This record gives sequence, structure tokens and C-alpha cells, in this order.
Amino acid sequence: MTIREELEKLEHEQLDKRAAFADETKGRLHPEEAKVEDVRTAYQRDTDKIVHSKAFRRLMHKTQVFLSPEGDHYRTRMTHTLEVARIARTIAKALDLNEDLAEAVAMGHDLGHTPFGHAGEVALSEAMGQPFRHNEQSLRVVDVLENGGEGLNLTYEVRMGILGHTGPRIPETMEGQIVRWADRMAYVNHDIDDAIRAGILQNSDIPKFVLKTLGATHSARINTLVCDMITASREAGAITLSGHVEKALQELREFMFERVYRNPVAKGEETKAKEMLKRLYDYYYRNPQALPSDFQPQMSLEGMERTVCDYIAGMTDNYAVDKYTEIFIPSGWNVRG
Repeated sequence: MTIREELEKLEHEQLDKRAAFADETKGRLHPEEAKVEDVRTAYQRDTDKIVHSKAFRRLMHKTQVFLSPEGDHYRTRMTHTLEVARIARTIAKALDLNEDLAEAVAMGHDLGHTPFGHAGEVALSEAMGQPFRHNEQSLRVVDVLENGGEGLNLTYEVRMGILGHTGPRIPETMEGQIVRWADRMAYVNHDIDDAIRAGILQNSDIPKFVLKTLGATHSARINTLVCDMITASREAGAITLSGHVEKALQELREFMFERVYRNPVAKGEETKAKEMLKRLYDYYYRNPQALPSDFQPQMSLEGMERTVCDYIAGMTDNYAVDKYTEIFIPSGWNVRG
């Protein structure tokens, strides 16, 4: 018996019967034989594929909420992803579910995010005349765009977890559902830290019901949410929060939309960012020869709109600014050059 087979056997011996077992995956888009010497299960391999991808590395330079923040401690898509993964693994472990699947989904859930956060999604939606949804783009990244157009060939469970981390589709696996909750737990709490750091929020501004129910500090709130989900899910036999804790989380989320996500200080540069990306989209649409060589074959297969959208969606914030400067700013005025 190989090490991988031993790990798969341990899953069946130790995990809840409702867990997603690695040796029972619904498979990959393209058959992929596990090598005898491979010590990893299918979901462990998926995590490694994601972590070693170009799209994952770009997350460190993509905005979470604040555009071009001054300071080293603001969250990026990378730090957000790592926080979601830790929360998801903690909950999955306590519920005897598959930690490796939860981690893989968490690591891949935001790969499709645009530069400049929500502003980028709006810009591409307007440019294409149809909604751009980052969860759908994340699935597209792992299915099509990575690895020179061959994709990462992930398992069905990881792919559907990525797609279902937001939006109307709920993941089939309990591990995927955990990531869906962990994503929300992470961002509403760490965005409080960044808002306080930016001077647009004080901890005392948080609604009293939220403070009383979840806690007065970041760590206390995360701990309350995680512990409550473990307890409530054990009792319900499904992934859930208790009623009053879920109500507090929803109230906190609504508060954050009102005071932070739509705040002029946090979003003060969004109009500029949107116009920048829309101009870049229009430029590459009219000048397809300016696209990188690895995007050229895609044009004949999927059309100009989709190809340009994929290219811009994959940009980091700084890369988008650099390309805009290179194309539209006269060289004598280019202070970044």
C-alpha cells in the first residue's frame, strides 16, 4: 500500500461519513492517473496546483478593499485567501470533515478577482455589457487560463466549491459550504481592521448587538463565529450558525457595506480605476496585436471580448497602472518610468 493509499484509508477511518473522501472524487475534467510515488491525495494535489499557479502569486498584488493603501499591513487578496483557508481548515477539522478539500477550495476561491477589487468587476461588466462575476472567473482561471491554456485540471469538488463560494449556487460538499461561510467571516472582520487603520471607522462604531454577540476584538469575533459554527453544525447535521450569531454576522455585514464598502474615502479612487480599466479594455479591443503572445491563440477560439477581458482581469493593480501609463501617458510626464 502506497502512502497516498494509506492516507485515503485513514480518511475513511477518521472522517465523518458525510465528508468528501479523496478517493471518491467525481474526477477531473481530463483523466489524470495518480503516480505510484505520489504521497498526496487528490485534494492535496489540487492545493499544490493552485499554490504554484501564476494566478495565485498575483493575489499578493491585488486590492482587497482600499485602493493603493499607504502602509504594509492592509489586506490583499493573498492575505484574505490565507485567512479564509485557516478558518475553513479549523472548522472542517472540528467537524471531522476533509480539511484538504476545504483548503483547496479556499486557496482557489478568489483567483478570478480583477485589479482594483469591486471597481474592476464593475468596469469589466460595463465594458462587456454583461455581468462579470469573480467566482465564475475563478473557475475559468483553473479550468482554462492557467498552465498555458490547459488549466489546472482540478477535481470536481474543488471546482464546484470555487464556483459556489458566493452567488446562488451552493456547493454540494460540506467542505465547500464551510469555505462559503469562512469567506464572509474573514472579510467582514479583517476589513474592520483596515477601515480603522484608514481612519474611517472606530471599534466603538460597530453596532452594540454585534459587539455583545460576537465580541469587541477581531480575534474574539472570529473565535465566536468559528466555535458557534462547529457547535451549531454538530447539532443540526448541516453547516450552519446559530440564529442569533448568524443575525449578528448579517448585521455586521450590512454595517460594513454602509460605513466602509460604500464609503467615499475607501472608494474615492474607484471612478479613476474604473475609467482606467475601461480605457485599457477599449485599447486592446482595437489593438489586438498589443496583447501578449500567449493570448493571441485565444482570440480565434473565443473572440476578442473574452480574450481582452481575461487579460485585464488577470492584471495586478500595479501592472494595470503601468500598462495605462505606458499606453496613455506621454513619456515626458511619466513619473513612474
